[in-house]
Amino acid sequence: MDFPKQFICATENYSTYETFVPSPYFRRVFVPKAADCRLRVTGLGFYRVWINGKEITKGLLSPYISNPDDVVYFDDYDLSAEIRLNEENVLGFQLGNGMLNAPGGSIWDFDKAAFRASPRFSFLLTAGNERLEADERVRTAPSPLYFDDLRAGARYDARREIPGWNKPGFDDSGWKNALLCASPKGESRVCEAAPVLPTGEELTAISIKKAKYVDFDPRGDVPRVTVPEDANDGNEGFLYDFGQNNAGIVRLRITGRPGQRVVLQFGELLKDGDLDYNNIDFYPDGFSQRDVYICKGGEETFEPPFTYHGFRYCLVMGISEAQATKDLLTFLVCTSAGKETGRFCCSDETANTLYKMCDASDRSNFYYFPTDCPHREKNGWTGDAALSAEHMLMTMDVGVSYREWLRNIRKAQRASGEIPGIVPTGGWGFQWGNGPAWDAALIFIPYFTYRYTGDREILSENAEAIARYLHYAAGKRKENGLVEYGLGDWCPIGGDVKPSLEFTDSVTILTCAEKAAFAFGVLGMAAEKAFALRLKTELREAIRRCRIDPKTCVADTGCQTSQAMALYYGVFNEDETEKATAYLVDLIHKNGDHLDTGILGARVIFHVLSDAGESELAWKMITRKDFPSYGALIGFGETTIPECFDLPGEGKYSHNHHMYCDIKNWFISAVAGLRYNPAGDDCRFARIKPAFLGDLTFAEASYRSPYGEIFVRWEREDENIRLLVRTADAITAEIVLPDGETIRHTGEKEYAIPIGR
Repeated sequence: MDFPKQFICATENYSTYETFVPSPYFRRVFVPKAADCRLRVTGLGFYRVWINGKEITKGLLSPYISNPDDVVYFDDYDLSAEIRLNEENVLGFQLGNGMLNAPGGSIWDFDKAAFRASPRFSFLLTAGNERLEADERVRTAPSPLYFDDLRAGARYDARREIPGWNKPGFDDSGWKNALLCASPKGESRVCEAAPVLPTGEELTAISIKKAKYVDFDPRGDVPRVTVPEDANDGNEGFLYDFGQNNAGIVRLRITGRPGQRVVLQFGELLKDGDLDYNNIDFYPDGFSQRDVYICKGGEETFEPPFTYHGFRYCLVMGISEAQATKDLLTFLVCTSAGKETGRFCCSDETANTLYKMCDASDRSNFYYFPTDCPHREKNGWTGDAALSAEHMLMTMDVGVSYREWLRNIRKAQRASGEIPGIVPTGGWGFQWGNGPAWDAALIFIPYFTYRYTGDREILSENAEAIARYLHYAAGKRKENGLVEYGLGDWCPIGGDVKPSLEFTDSVTILTCAEKAAFAFGVLGMAAEKAFALRLKTELREAIRRCRIDPKTCVADTGCQTSQAMALYYGVFNEDETEKATAYLVDLIHKNGDHLDTGILGARVIFHVLSDAGESELAWKMITRKDFPSYGALIGFGETTIPECFDLPGEGKYSHNHHMYCDIKNWFISAVAGLRYNPAGDDCRFARIKPAFLGDLTFAEASYRSPYGEIFVRWEREDENIRLLVRTADAITAEIVLPDGETIRHTGEKEYAIPIGR
């Protein structure tokens, strides 16, 4: 099936914060003469589709979130079971603004994007040999959705509903013909990424109380907007607490009076018991995660299209106390992250809670690709994704979605090799917001996807772009052989970045070169592999010459991040490792056994400690209850992992990020000891090396690999550790005991290990 070329729209005018242009409806009548009926469709930014009044849209934000000058995504539908042969049938469509028309409001310049336009779409319908394409014969009219934005929310006036508009027999004589319009410049392709859908988890409020919202103070660079219809909304209503910070939409069920205006304001924080959404301050007041529903009267149900929100709380304004029931709102948790592939649990509830918090952050931040937060930005920040690639692949089926997002990263890459900090972008992210630790997503994601899924295609598709980036990075070296550009150890505890940017950048390019050389080796790209290995060697020599004290074995500024990165990424020589590790451990002890890193250090420090036999120390740093620690976050009332480790009330930061969530990886690979394909070269191999931590009575983990499941459980029993290992028939495991002895394992077997070993 080929791709249609002609796009149509309802108007060339597009919505702004000041002027609303309703989302358009479209309908096309057809009479199929063959039963084999198929539809290929795209909507820019988003679409919904119906056949004879039945909605068949694949997901909530179809087809994808992309720069249409780079890639235009289509979806395919088989309508054969839905059509009425030789009778009138109707295709119905509704369009949302999505990426095509983001009104902006802050720093990312989406409102200035070259592709900005009114919503438009294209389709191709085939029935046997018959073809029907989008053209001016399609009829259109405004829908009740009179404002929509991916980030700002949706506004819907049910009084404007048009009964039967998408069904046969409807009189559309009052509608207009669609307009032919310019087609986007991007490559057309069918979307392979998993759709955004409700997970099936539906949350109801754990409490409802009268409250108001704290006066909103947008950032200074956000335009001040006055919307007359909002003038009488006030700031008081009923606060719904769903008990969990997450992402999705709400289902509103209300028996309303005609013209009743219901305002839903979402946020993740309270201040003195009232809703405070000032940490989501990138938009004008009234457009920061707000849905508006105007009732037609009677029993009504509303689920906002073309948007989603990150929130724990919803302040409902415009309702009476009698209407403020638990049944009024249902939180539909949504994501595009796939099924669970890995899991962990143990006898310690703090660790279990932290694992669940990380998992909630991962899933609520996966909407086609990893986002930096589900409420404030919804951007595909490459740095966050690079840090989370491994633990997400260990625990969620996201390989295909990663592969699709990488296509967008490659399209955004400049001929020079440079990569923006966010993808998709309209051009923002090259002057600020990128750098090696962010750009590493281009290398880390294919590398870890190959390691955990065996997908060789993801390496071959990205090989040329990786090589181009390495040449770009090599060209950025200074006279001393090191690199220094972009962002460093972001969101550090205490607020001060402690390692030098020159060090973290250079070490990051070193590991990128090493992983790239591995990929080039798999693909048989000898010249590219040689270049990557040479770059790695030259960088390592320069780092050691400029940033390592060989006498003391101290790296860079001597902070936790620098020392841990140097150990994890192989900057120290083998005979220096013991002394370098001892310095790191002493550094941690001098800080009261507390974590003192940013995101780059937190990604590696616990693995370094475990590899050195210091898992007990890593465990203490993670699970302890006093600040700063992960365990302290539970006491602060967090249900997801925040952007920054700060005391409550300090700073306007997000409370739902995934960049600090690699402790999921550590729990699985170090505590339970399940290390799948550790060398990256054998998807039929796992190493089992548990840490029998003194405070735990059991720990278990599993991973569902392409060749079957691997399961590990260890449990204290009298004087022994009882270790159960179960592997699928195609997988071989190597069990490493505390004394270094190794056991070759296949199938299912239980081992008794003396505690003193």
